Amino acid sequence: YGIMGKKMALVSRKLGAVTVIDVIRARFRSNALANAAALIIVLFFAATMVAQFVGGAKLFEAVTGYSYFVGLAIFGVAVIIFTTVGGFRGVAVTDALCGIAMLVGIVVLAAGILIAGGGWENIMGTMEINPLLLKLSIPMMISMLVQALYNVVDSVFVSHVSESALTAVSLAFSLQNVMIAVGVGTGVGVNALLSKSLGEKNQSRANATAENGIFLSLCSFAVFFVIGLTCMKPYFYAQTSDPVIAQQGIRYLSVCCIFSLGLFTQTMGEKLLAATGRTYLSMISQLVGAVVNIILDPIFIFGYCGQALSGTTGAAVATIIGQFCGAGMTLYFNTRKNPDIQIGFKGFRPSAKAIGRIYTVGLPSIAMQCVGSLMTFGMNLILMAFSATAVAVFGVYFKLQSFVFMPIFGLNNGMVPIISYNYGARRPNRVKKTIKLAVCYAEGIMLAGFCIFQFAPRQVLSIFAASDAMLAIGIPAMRIICLHFLLAGVSIVLSSVFQALGNGVFSLIVSVCRQLFVLLPAAWLLAQTGSVNNVWWAFLIAEFVSILMSLAFYARINKTTIAPLYH
Repeated sequence: YGIMGKKMALVSRKLGAVTVIDVIRARFRSNALANAAALIIVLFFAATMVAQFVGGAKLFEAVTGYSYFVGLAIFGVAVIIFTTVGGFRGVAVTDALCGIAMLVGIVVLAAGILIAGGGWENIMGTMEINPLLLKLSIPMMISMLVQALYNVVDSVFVSHVSESALTAVSLAFSLQNVMIAVGVGTGVGVNALLSKSLGEKNQSRANATAENGIFLSLCSFAVFFVIGLTCMKPYFYAQTSDPVIAQQGIRYLSVCCIFSLGLFTQTMGEKLLAATGRTYLSMISQLVGAVVNIILDPIFIFGYCGQALSGTTGAAVATIIGQFCGAGMTLYFNTRKNPDIQIGFKGFRPSAKAIGRIYTVGLPSIAMQCVGSLMTFGMNLILMAFSATAVAVFGVYFKLQSFVFMPIFGLNNGMVPIISYNYGARRPNRVKKTIKLAVCYAEGIMLAGFCIFQFAPRQVLSIFAASDAMLAIGIPAMRIICLHFLLAGVSIVLSSVFQALGNGVFSLIVSVCRQLFVLLPAAWLLAQTGSVNNVWWAFLIAEFVSILMSLAFYARINKTTIAPLYH
Protein backbone atom coordinates (compact mmCIF):
# COMPACT_ATOMS: atom_id res chain seq x y z
CA TYR A 1 0.00 0.00 0.00
CA GLY A 2 2.84 2.40 0.82
CA ILE A 3 4.38 1.90 -2.63
CA MET A 4 1.32 1.55 -4.86
CA GLY A 5 -1.48 3.25 -2.92
CA LYS A 6 -0.91 6.88 -3.91
CA LYS A 7 -0.26 6.12 -7.57
CA MET A 8 -3.32 3.86 -7.69
CA ALA A 9 -5.46 6.61 -6.17
CA LEU A 10 -4.30 9.12 -8.80
CA VAL A 11 -4.94 6.69 -11.66
CA SER A 12 -8.37 5.78 -10.22
CA ARG A 13 -9.46 9.41 -10.05
CA LYS A 14 -8.27 10.03 -13.61
CA LEU A 15 -10.15 6.99 -14.95
CA GLY A 16 -13.20 7.40 -12.71
CA ALA A 17 -12.57 3.89 -11.38
CA VAL A 18 -13.98 2.62 -8.10
CA THR A 19 -12.23 -0.76 -7.79
CA VAL A 20 -8.91 -2.28 -8.82
CA ILE A 21 -10.82 -4.29 -11.42
CA ASP A 22 -12.06 -1.04 -13.01
CA VAL A 23 -8.46 0.17 -13.23
CA ILE A 24 -7.28 -3.06 -14.86
CA ARG A 25 -10.16 -3.02 -17.36
CA ALA A 26 -9.52 0.61 -18.33
CA ARG A 27 -5.72 0.29 -18.41
CA PHE A 28 -5.49 -2.90 -20.50
CA ARG A 29 -8.83 -2.64 -22.35
CA SER A 30 -9.53 -6.30 -21.68
CA ASN A 31 -12.67 -7.69 -20.09
CA ALA A 32 -11.12 -11.16 -19.95
CA LEU A 33 -8.15 -9.93 -17.90
CA ALA A 34 -10.43 -7.93 -15.61
CA ASN A 35 -12.70 -10.94 -15.06
CA ALA A 36 -9.70 -13.18 -14.33
CA ALA A 37 -8.37 -10.66 -11.79
CA ALA A 38 -11.82 -10.43 -10.19
CA LEU A 39 -12.00 -14.23 -9.91
CA ILE A 40 -8.57 -14.38 -8.25
CA ILE A 41 -9.54 -11.68 -5.75
CA VAL A 42 -12.84 -13.40 -4.95
CA LEU A 43 -11.14 -16.77 -4.37
CA PHE A 44 -8.50 -15.44 -2.01
CA PHE A 45 -10.83 -13.07 -0.19
CA ALA A 46 -13.32 -15.92 0.24
CA ALA A 47 -10.66 -17.95 2.04
CA THR A 48 -9.72 -14.91 4.14
CA MET A 49 -13.32 -14.14 5.07
CA VAL A 50 -14.07 -17.78 5.94
CA ALA A 51 -11.08 -17.74 8.30
CA GLN A 52 -12.21 -14.46 9.90
CA PHE A 53 -15.80 -15.57 10.32
CA VAL A 54 -14.82 -18.96 11.78
CA GLY A 55 -12.28 -17.38 14.16
CA GLY A 56 -14.67 -14.62 15.22
CA ALA A 57 -17.54 -17.05 15.85
CA LYS A 58 -15.30 -19.38 17.87
CA LEU A 59 -14.07 -16.46 19.97
CA PHE A 60 -17.67 -15.25 20.43
CA GLU A 61 -18.68 -18.73 21.62
CA ALA A 62 -15.75 -18.99 24.06
CA VAL A 63 -16.29 -15.52 25.56
CA THR A 64 -20.11 -15.34 25.73
CA GLY A 65 -21.14 -18.99 25.96
CA TYR A 66 -23.64 -18.55 23.12
CA SER A 67 -23.70 -20.94 20.18
CA TYR A 68 -21.05 -20.81 17.45
CA PHE A 69 -23.83 -20.46 14.86
CA VAL A 70 -25.29 -17.46 16.72
CA GLY A 71 -21.87 -15.82 16.44
CA LEU A 72 -21.73 -16.55 12.70
CA ALA A 73 -25.19 -15.08 12.24
CA ILE A 74 -24.33 -11.91 14.17
CA PHE A 75 -21.13 -11.35 12.20
CA GLY A 76 -22.92 -11.99 8.92
CA VAL A 77 -25.75 -9.59 9.68
CA ALA A 78 -23.30 -6.91 10.91
CA VAL A 79 -21.23 -7.12 7.73
CA ILE A 80 -24.32 -6.98 5.51
CA ILE A 81 -25.65 -3.92 7.37
CA PHE A 82 -22.50 -1.81 7.37
CA THR A 83 -21.60 -2.67 3.76
CA THR A 84 -25.16 -2.06 2.55
CA VAL A 85 -25.64 1.20 4.45
CA GLY A 86 -22.10 2.51 4.29
CA GLY A 87 -20.90 1.02 1.02
CA PHE A 88 -17.20 1.40 0.27
CA ARG A 89 -16.95 4.23 2.80
CA GLY A 90 -18.28 1.95 5.56
CA VAL A 91 -15.75 -0.76 4.71
CA ALA A 92 -12.94 1.79 4.55
CA VAL A 93 -13.88 3.30 7.93
CA THR A 94 -13.97 -0.08 9.69
CA ASP A 95 -10.65 -1.09 8.14
CA ALA A 96 -9.11 2.21 9.17
CA LEU A 97 -10.32 1.82 12.76
CA CYS A 98 -8.91 -1.71 12.95
CA GLY A 99 -5.59 -0.51 11.54
CA ILE A 100 -5.41 2.38 14.03
CA ALA A 101 -6.10 0.03 16.95
CA MET A 102 -3.34 -2.38 15.84
CA LEU A 103 -0.88 0.45 15.19
CA VAL A 104 -1.48 2.00 18.62
CA GLY A 105 -0.99 -1.39 20.27
CA ILE A 106 2.32 -2.01 18.50
CA VAL A 107 3.65 1.48 19.29
CA VAL A 108 2.71 1.22 22.98
CA LEU A 109 4.30 -2.24 23.25
CA ALA A 110 7.52 -1.14 21.53
CA ALA A 111 7.79 2.03 23.63
CA GLY A 112 7.19 0.09 26.84
CA ILE A 113 9.95 -2.40 26.09
CA LEU A 114 12.51 0.28 25.20
CA ILE A 115 11.63 2.43 28.23
CA ALA A 116 11.83 -0.57 30.57
CA GLY A 117 15.18 -1.58 29.10
CA GLY A 118 16.70 1.90 28.98
CA GLY A 119 17.42 1.89 25.23
CA TRP A 120 19.25 -0.48 22.85
CA GLU A 121 22.77 0.01 24.23
CA ASN A 122 21.61 -0.41 27.80
CA ILE A 123 19.58 -3.51 26.92
CA MET A 124 22.34 -5.41 25.09
CA GLY A 125 25.42 -4.09 26.87
CA THR A 126 24.55 -3.58 30.54
CA MET A 127 21.15 -5.10 31.35
CA GLU A 128 21.25 -8.12 33.70
CA ILE A 129 21.82 -11.27 31.61
CA ASN A 130 19.03 -13.48 32.92
CA PRO A 131 16.12 -11.06 32.29
CA LEU A 132 17.79 -9.98 29.03
CA LEU A 133 18.06 -13.57 27.80
CA LEU A 134 14.45 -14.23 28.74
CA LYS A 135 13.27 -10.94 27.19
CA LEU A 136 14.90 -11.79 23.85
CA SER A 137 14.37 -15.55 23.92
CA ILE A 138 10.79 -16.05 25.08
CA PRO A 139 9.24 -14.32 22.04
CA MET A 140 11.58 -16.34 19.79
CA MET A 141 10.75 -19.55 21.65
CA ILE A 142 7.06 -18.88 21.12
CA SER A 143 7.86 -18.02 17.52
CA MET A 144 9.70 -21.33 17.09
CA LEU A 145 6.85 -23.25 18.69
CA VAL A 146 4.62 -21.60 16.13
CA GLN A 147 7.11 -22.69 13.44
CA ALA A 148 6.79 -26.22 14.81
CA LEU A 149 3.05 -25.91 14.24
CA TYR A 150 3.81 -25.27 10.56
CA ASN A 151 5.56 -28.65 10.49
CA VAL A 152 2.96 -30.53 12.51
CA VAL A 153 -0.42 -29.11 11.47
CA ASP A 154 -0.14 -30.33 7.87
CA SER A 155 0.69 -33.85 9.06
CA VAL A 156 -2.11 -33.91 11.65
CA PHE A 157 -4.82 -33.04 9.15
CA VAL A 158 -3.27 -35.10 6.34
CA SER A 159 -3.15 -38.16 8.62
CA HIS A 160 -6.96 -38.04 8.72
CA VAL A 161 -7.01 -38.34 4.91
CA SER A 162 -4.94 -41.54 4.77
CA GLU A 163 -1.75 -43.12 6.09
CA SER A 164 -0.27 -42.96 2.57
CA ALA A 165 -0.77 -39.18 2.57
CA LEU A 166 1.01 -38.97 5.93
CA THR A 167 3.88 -41.07 4.54
CA ALA A 168 4.09 -38.79 1.48
CA VAL A 169 4.41 -35.68 3.64
CA SER A 170 7.03 -37.48 5.76
CA LEU A 171 9.08 -38.30 2.65
CA ALA A 172 8.83 -34.66 1.55
CA PHE A 173 10.36 -33.46 4.80
CA SER A 174 14.01 -33.97 3.76
CA LEU A 175 13.89 -31.53 0.84
CA GLN A 176 11.50 -29.23 2.65
CA ASN A 177 14.03 -29.07 5.48
CA VAL A 178 16.76 -28.11 2.98
CA MET A 179 14.65 -25.07 2.04
CA ILE A 180 14.29 -24.14 5.68
CA ALA A 181 18.01 -24.77 6.21
CA VAL A 182 19.00 -22.35 3.45
CA GLY A 183 16.62 -19.66 4.69
CA VAL A 184 17.44 -20.01 8.38
CA GLY A 185 21.18 -20.56 7.85
CA THR A 186 21.52 -17.41 5.74
CA GLY A 187 19.50 -15.60 8.39
CA VAL A 188 21.81 -16.87 11.14
CA GLY A 189 24.79 -15.37 9.32
CA VAL A 190 22.97 -12.07 8.91
CA ASN A 191 21.82 -12.15 12.54
CA ALA A 192 25.29 -12.68 14.01
CA LEU A 193 27.08 -10.17 11.75
CA LEU A 194 24.39 -7.52 12.09
CA SER A 195 24.47 -7.74 15.89
CA LYS A 196 28.29 -7.64 15.91
CA SER A 197 28.32 -4.60 13.60
CA LEU A 198 25.85 -2.75 15.81
CA GLY A 199 27.95 -3.64 18.87
CA GLU A 200 30.98 -2.13 17.11
CA LYS A 201 28.89 0.96 16.14
CA ASN A 202 29.52 0.21 12.46
CA GLN A 203 26.20 1.30 10.93
CA SER A 204 27.26 1.11 7.28
CA ARG A 205 28.36 -2.52 7.65
CA ALA A 206 25.10 -3.35 9.46
CA ASN A 207 23.05 -1.87 6.60
CA ALA A 208 25.12 -3.67 3.96
CA THR A 209 24.68 -6.96 5.81
CA ALA A 210 20.89 -6.53 5.89
CA GLU A 211 20.60 -5.55 2.22
CA ASN A 212 22.78 -8.41 1.01
CA GLY A 213 20.89 -10.82 3.25
CA ILE A 214 17.61 -9.85 1.55
CA PHE A 215 19.27 -10.27 -1.86
CA LEU A 216 20.44 -13.77 -0.88
CA SER A 217 16.93 -14.76 0.22
CA LEU A 218 15.63 -13.86 -3.26
CA CYS A 219 18.42 -15.90 -4.87
CA SER A 220 17.47 -18.86 -2.66
CA PHE A 221 13.87 -18.63 -3.85
CA ALA A 222 15.02 -18.69 -7.50
CA VAL A 223 17.01 -21.90 -6.89
CA PHE A 224 14.12 -23.75 -5.25
CA PHE A 225 11.69 -22.49 -7.86
CA VAL A 226 13.73 -24.37 -10.47
CA ILE A 227 14.02 -27.42 -8.21
CA GLY A 228 10.24 -27.47 -7.75
CA LEU A 229 9.75 -27.53 -11.53
CA THR A 230 12.34 -30.20 -12.35
CA CYS A 231 13.29 -32.50 -9.46
CA MET A 232 10.12 -33.69 -7.71
CA LYS A 233 9.55 -36.96 -9.56
CA PRO A 234 13.07 -38.41 -9.20
CA TYR A 235 13.20 -37.28 -5.56
CA PHE A 236 10.11 -39.24 -4.50
CA TYR A 237 10.63 -42.33 -6.67
CA ALA A 238 14.12 -42.66 -5.19
CA GLN A 239 12.44 -43.29 -1.83
CA THR A 240 9.34 -45.30 -2.72
CA SER A 241 7.97 -47.43 -5.55
CA ASP A 242 4.37 -46.84 -4.42
CA PRO A 243 2.83 -44.51 -7.07
CA VAL A 244 0.03 -43.36 -4.71
CA ILE A 245 2.51 -42.14 -2.08
CA ALA A 246 4.81 -40.63 -4.72
CA GLN A 247 2.07 -38.66 -6.50
CA GLN A 248 0.71 -37.24 -3.26
CA GLY A 249 4.22 -36.19 -2.25
CA ILE A 250 4.96 -34.63 -5.64
CA ARG A 251 1.81 -32.50 -5.47
CA TYR A 252 2.65 -31.34 -1.95
CA LEU A 253 6.32 -30.50 -2.39
CA SER A 254 5.99 -28.91 -5.85
CA VAL A 255 3.71 -26.23 -4.44
CA CYS A 256 6.00 -25.64 -1.44
CA CYS A 257 9.08 -25.18 -3.65
CA ILE A 258 7.58 -23.17 -6.52
CA PHE A 259 5.94 -20.69 -4.14
CA SER A 260 8.77 -20.58 -1.56
CA LEU A 261 9.25 -16.80 -1.86
CA GLY A 262 7.08 -16.33 1.23
CA LEU A 263 9.22 -18.74 3.26
CA PHE A 264 12.52 -17.06 2.39
CA THR A 265 11.19 -13.52 2.80
CA GLN A 266 9.62 -14.30 6.16
CA THR A 267 12.70 -16.10 7.48
CA MET A 268 15.09 -13.30 6.55
CA GLY A 269 12.75 -10.62 7.89
CA GLU A 270 12.49 -12.41 11.23
CA LYS A 271 16.28 -12.68 11.56
CA LEU A 272 16.67 -8.95 10.89
CA LEU A 273 14.18 -8.19 13.64
CA ALA A 274 15.86 -10.64 16.05
CA ALA A 275 19.32 -9.21 15.35
CA THR A 276 18.18 -5.77 16.51
CA GLY A 277 16.43 -7.11 19.61
CA ARG A 278 12.87 -6.88 18.27
CA THR A 279 12.07 -10.52 18.83
CA TYR A 280 8.49 -9.70 19.84
CA LEU A 281 7.84 -8.38 16.32
CA SER A 282 9.37 -11.54 14.88
CA MET A 283 7.02 -13.53 17.11
CA ILE A 284 4.01 -11.57 15.85
CA SER A 285 4.89 -12.29 12.21
CA GLN A 286 5.28 -16.00 12.99
CA LEU A 287 1.96 -16.06 14.81
CA VAL A 288 0.15 -14.40 11.91
CA GLY A 289 1.53 -16.91 9.42
CA ALA A 290 0.84 -19.91 11.64
CA VAL A 291 -2.71 -18.88 12.51
CA VAL A 292 -3.53 -18.39 8.84
CA ASN A 293 -2.02 -21.81 8.06
CA ILE A 294 -3.91 -23.55 10.86
CA ILE A 295 -7.23 -22.00 9.85
CA LEU A 296 -6.79 -22.75 6.14
CA ASP A 297 -5.44 -26.30 6.52
CA PRO A 298 -8.78 -28.06 7.20
CA ILE A 299 -10.56 -25.83 4.69
CA PHE A 300 -8.23 -26.87 1.86
CA ILE A 301 -7.24 -30.42 2.93
CA PHE A 302 -10.81 -31.66 3.37
CA GLY A 303 -11.92 -30.27 0.01
CA TYR A 304 -13.99 -27.20 0.95
CA CYS A 305 -12.24 -25.30 -1.85
CA GLY A 306 -12.64 -28.10 -4.40
CA GLN A 307 -11.04 -31.47 -4.99
CA ALA A 308 -8.17 -29.95 -6.98
CA LEU A 309 -6.98 -28.16 -3.83
CA SER A 310 -7.68 -30.99 -1.37
CA GLY A 311 -5.43 -33.54 0.36
CA THR A 312 -1.69 -32.95 0.26
CA THR A 313 -2.09 -30.19 -2.36
CA GLY A 314 -4.40 -28.31 -0.01
CA ALA A 315 -1.92 -28.72 2.84
CA ALA A 316 0.78 -27.11 0.70
CA VAL A 317 -1.48 -24.25 -0.45
CA ALA A 318 -2.46 -23.45 3.14
CA THR A 319 1.22 -23.48 4.14
CA ILE A 320 2.40 -21.08 1.46
CA ILE A 321 -0.49 -18.65 2.05
CA GLY A 322 0.50 -18.57 5.74
CA GLN A 323 4.13 -17.96 4.80
CA PHE A 324 3.24 -15.05 2.53
CA CYS A 325 1.14 -13.49 5.30
CA GLY A 326 4.07 -13.80 7.72
CA ALA A 327 6.42 -12.37 5.10
CA GLY A 328 4.19 -9.34 4.67
CA MET A 329 4.32 -8.69 8.40
CA THR A 330 8.14 -8.85 8.51
CA LEU A 331 8.43 -6.46 5.57
CA TYR A 332 6.18 -3.97 7.32
CA PHE A 333 7.97 -4.28 10.68
CA ASN A 334 11.46 -3.91 9.19
CA THR A 335 10.58 -0.89 7.06
CA ARG A 336 8.44 0.89 9.66
CA LYS A 337 9.45 -0.33 13.12
CA ASN A 338 13.17 -1.12 12.91
CA PRO A 339 15.24 2.12 13.00
CA ASP A 340 18.50 0.30 13.83
CA ILE A 341 18.95 -0.65 10.18
CA GLN A 342 18.29 1.48 7.11
CA ILE A 343 17.48 -0.68 4.11
CA GLY A 344 17.68 1.02 0.73
CA PHE A 345 18.10 -0.68 -2.64
CA LYS A 346 18.57 2.41 -4.78
CA GLY A 347 21.86 1.78 -6.57
CA PHE A 348 22.30 -1.51 -4.70
CA ARG A 349 24.91 -3.95 -5.92
CA PRO A 350 25.63 -7.30 -4.27
CA SER A 351 28.79 -7.13 -2.17
CA ALA A 352 31.01 -10.19 -2.43
CA LYS A 353 32.66 -9.12 0.81
CA ALA A 354 29.37 -8.86 2.73
CA ILE A 355 28.06 -12.11 1.26
CA GLY A 356 31.31 -13.81 2.18
CA ARG A 357 31.00 -12.62 5.79
CA ILE A 358 27.37 -13.79 5.94
CA TYR A 359 28.15 -17.27 4.67
CA THR A 360 31.28 -17.62 6.78
CA VAL A 361 28.90 -17.82 9.73
CA GLY A 362 25.75 -19.02 7.96
CA LEU A 363 27.11 -21.77 5.70
CA PRO A 364 27.95 -24.12 8.58
CA SER A 365 24.37 -23.66 9.84
CA ILE A 366 22.99 -24.43 6.37
CA ALA A 367 25.27 -27.43 6.04
CA MET A 368 24.29 -28.69 9.49
CA GLN A 369 20.61 -28.63 8.68
CA CYS A 370 21.22 -30.10 5.23
CA VAL A 371 23.12 -32.88 6.94
CA GLY A 372 19.93 -33.43 8.92
CA SER A 373 18.03 -33.75 5.63
CA LEU A 374 20.52 -36.32 4.36
CA MET A 375 20.13 -38.21 7.62
CA THR A 376 16.33 -38.14 7.27
CA PHE A 377 16.57 -39.30 3.65
CA GLY A 378 18.89 -42.16 4.69
CA MET A 379 16.67 -43.16 7.62
CA ASN A 380 13.65 -43.25 5.30
CA LEU A 381 15.49 -45.68 3.03
CA ILE A 382 16.51 -47.88 5.99
CA LEU A 383 13.00 -47.88 7.49
CA MET A 384 11.23 -48.45 4.16
CA ALA A 385 12.87 -51.89 4.14
CA PHE A 386 10.66 -52.71 7.15
CA SER A 387 7.41 -50.98 6.10
CA ALA A 388 5.84 -47.70 4.99
CA THR A 389 4.32 -47.49 8.47
CA ALA A 390 7.82 -47.34 9.99
CA VAL A 391 8.56 -44.35 7.73
CA ALA A 392 5.31 -42.70 8.85
CA VAL A 393 6.30 -43.25 12.51
CA PHE A 394 9.70 -41.67 11.90
CA GLY A 395 8.03 -38.73 10.14
CA VAL A 396 5.62 -38.26 13.03
CA TYR A 397 8.52 -38.39 15.52
CA PHE A 398 10.41 -35.74 13.57
CA LYS A 399 7.39 -33.46 13.57
CA LEU A 400 6.71 -34.00 17.27
CA GLN A 401 10.31 -33.57 18.43
CA SER A 402 10.26 -30.11 16.87
CA PHE A 403 8.07 -29.04 19.81
CA VAL A 404 11.01 -29.91 22.07
CA PHE A 405 13.90 -28.72 19.91
CA MET A 406 12.33 -25.60 18.40
CA PRO A 407 12.05 -23.74 21.75
CA ILE A 408 15.78 -24.33 22.23
CA PHE A 409 16.46 -22.98 18.76
CA GLY A 410 14.40 -19.95 19.81
CA LEU A 411 16.48 -19.70 22.97
CA ASN A 412 19.59 -19.77 20.79
CA ASN A 413 18.20 -17.00 18.57
CA GLY A 414 17.84 -14.83 21.65
CA MET A 415 21.28 -15.88 22.90
CA VAL A 416 23.25 -15.27 19.68
CA PRO A 417 22.82 -11.45 19.46
CA ILE A 418 23.71 -11.11 23.18
CA ILE A 419 26.92 -13.11 22.74
CA SER A 420 27.81 -11.44 19.43
CA TYR A 421 27.16 -7.93 20.76
CA ASN A 422 29.17 -8.44 23.94
CA TYR A 423 31.93 -10.23 22.04
CA GLY A 424 32.17 -7.20 19.74
CA ALA A 425 32.10 -4.92 22.83
CA ARG A 426 34.79 -7.10 24.57
CA ARG A 427 32.73 -8.12 27.62
CA PRO A 428 33.70 -11.77 28.23
CA ASN A 429 31.92 -12.16 31.57
CA ARG A 430 28.58 -11.41 29.93
CA VAL A 431 29.37 -13.86 27.13
CA LYS A 432 30.11 -16.72 29.54
CA LYS A 433 27.15 -16.02 31.81
CA THR A 434 24.83 -16.04 28.78
CA ILE A 435 26.17 -19.46 27.74
CA LYS A 436 25.70 -20.97 31.21
CA LEU A 437 22.13 -19.73 31.55
CA ALA A 438 21.22 -20.92 28.05
CA VAL A 439 22.52 -24.43 28.80
CA CYS A 440 20.47 -24.59 32.02
CA TYR A 441 17.27 -23.51 30.27
CA ALA A 442 17.88 -25.90 27.37
CA GLU A 443 18.32 -28.89 29.65
CA GLY A 444 15.12 -28.00 31.49
CA ILE A 445 13.19 -27.95 28.21
CA MET A 446 14.73 -31.26 27.18
CA LEU A 447 13.75 -32.86 30.49
CA ALA A 448 10.12 -31.81 29.95
CA GLY A 449 10.20 -33.28 26.43
CA PHE A 450 11.69 -36.53 27.73
CA CYS A 451 8.86 -36.95 30.25
CA ILE A 452 6.16 -36.43 27.60
CA PHE A 453 7.68 -38.88 25.10
CA GLN A 454 8.51 -41.45 27.78
CA PHE A 455 5.22 -41.51 29.69
CA ALA A 456 2.57 -40.50 27.12
CA PRO A 457 3.60 -41.86 23.69
CA ARG A 458 0.18 -43.38 22.92
CA GLN A 459 -1.62 -40.10 23.57
CA VAL A 460 0.86 -38.19 21.44
CA LEU A 461 0.58 -40.61 18.50
CA SER A 462 -3.22 -40.60 18.70
CA ILE A 463 -3.14 -36.99 17.43
CA PHE A 464 -2.14 -38.44 14.04
CA ALA A 465 -5.01 -40.96 13.83
CA ALA A 466 -2.48 -43.75 14.45
CA SER A 467 -3.53 -47.26 13.43
CA ASP A 468 -2.78 -50.31 15.59
CA ALA A 469 0.23 -51.09 13.39
CA MET A 470 1.50 -47.55 13.78
CA LEU A 471 1.09 -47.69 17.57
CA ALA A 472 2.91 -51.02 17.73
CA ILE A 473 5.97 -49.45 16.10
CA GLY A 474 5.56 -45.92 17.41
CA ILE A 475 5.24 -46.41 21.18
CA PRO A 476 8.59 -48.21 21.69
CA ALA A 477 10.19 -45.86 19.15
CA MET A 478 9.20 -42.74 21.11
CA ARG A 479 10.40 -44.20 24.41
CA ILE A 480 13.80 -45.23 23.03
CA ILE A 481 14.54 -42.13 20.96
CA CYS A 482 13.68 -39.64 23.73
CA LEU A 483 16.58 -40.93 25.86
CA HIS A 484 18.95 -38.80 23.79
CA PHE A 485 17.00 -35.62 24.73
CA LEU A 486 18.79 -35.58 28.09
CA LEU A 487 22.15 -35.06 26.34
CA ALA A 488 21.07 -32.96 23.37
CA GLY A 489 20.43 -29.62 25.15
CA VAL A 490 24.12 -28.92 25.78
CA SER A 491 25.15 -29.79 22.22
CA ILE A 492 22.47 -27.58 20.64
CA VAL A 493 23.39 -24.52 22.72
CA LEU A 494 27.13 -24.93 22.15
CA SER A 495 26.52 -25.26 18.42
CA SER A 496 25.00 -21.75 18.35
CA VAL A 497 27.76 -20.44 20.64
CA PHE A 498 30.34 -21.50 18.05
CA GLN A 499 28.41 -19.65 15.34
CA ALA A 500 27.94 -16.50 17.43
CA LEU A 501 31.70 -16.31 18.02
CA GLY A 502 32.54 -16.81 14.33
CA ASN A 503 33.56 -20.47 14.57
CA GLY A 504 30.59 -22.10 12.87
CA VAL A 505 32.84 -24.76 11.33
CA PHE A 506 32.96 -26.48 14.74
CA SER A 507 29.19 -26.79 14.66
CA LEU A 508 29.39 -28.25 11.19
CA ILE A 509 31.96 -30.85 12.19
CA VAL A 510 29.88 -31.99 15.18
CA SER A 511 26.69 -32.19 13.11
CA VAL A 512 28.28 -34.11 10.24
CA CYS A 513 29.93 -36.60 12.54
CA ARG A 514 26.80 -37.11 14.60
CA GLN A 515 24.31 -37.63 11.80
CA LEU A 516 26.31 -39.04 8.88
CA PHE A 517 29.28 -40.82 10.43
CA VAL A 518 27.61 -42.17 13.58
CA LEU A 519 23.78 -42.16 13.44
CA LEU A 520 23.22 -43.52 9.91
CA PRO A 521 25.88 -46.26 10.08
CA ALA A 522 24.65 -47.28 13.55
CA ALA A 523 21.03 -47.36 12.32
CA TRP A 524 22.02 -49.48 9.30
CA LEU A 525 23.97 -51.95 11.45
CA LEU A 526 21.13 -52.21 13.99
CA ALA A 527 18.66 -52.75 11.13
CA GLN A 528 20.58 -55.90 10.19
CA THR A 529 19.26 -57.48 13.40
CA GLY A 530 15.84 -57.63 11.72
CA SER A 531 14.06 -55.61 14.44
CA VAL A 532 12.92 -52.07 13.72
CA ASN A 533 12.96 -51.34 17.48
CA ASN A 534 16.73 -51.73 17.55
CA VAL A 535 17.18 -49.03 14.90
CA TRP A 536 16.00 -46.30 17.31
CA TRP A 537 18.98 -46.84 19.66
CA ALA A 538 21.19 -45.21 17.03
CA PHE A 539 19.96 -41.79 18.21
CA LEU A 540 21.35 -42.26 21.73
CA ILE A 541 24.68 -43.56 20.41
CA ALA A 542 25.04 -40.55 18.09
CA GLU A 543 24.14 -38.03 20.79
CA PHE A 544 26.76 -39.41 23.15
CA VAL A 545 29.46 -38.86 20.52
CA SER A 546 28.05 -35.38 19.77
CA ILE A 547 28.25 -34.09 23.35
CA LEU A 548 31.85 -35.28 23.77
CA MET A 549 32.90 -33.43 20.60
CA SER A 550 30.96 -30.27 21.55
CA LEU A 551 32.61 -30.06 24.97
CA ALA A 552 36.05 -30.53 23.44
CA PHE A 553 35.47 -27.73 20.91
CA TYR A 554 34.08 -25.41 23.59
CA ALA A 555 37.20 -25.90 25.70
CA ARG A 556 39.26 -24.85 22.70
CA ILE A 557 37.13 -21.81 21.80
CA ASN A 558 37.09 -20.68 25.44
CA LYS A 559 40.88 -20.70 25.44
CA THR A 560 41.46 -19.07 22.04
CA THR A 561 38.50 -16.67 21.66
CA ILE A 562 36.84 -15.82 24.97
CA ALA A 563 39.84 -15.76 27.34
CA PRO A 564 41.81 -13.15 25.28
CA LEU A 565 38.95 -10.67 25.80
CA TYR A 566 40.05 -10.29 29.45
CA HIS A 567 43.33 -8.68 28.34
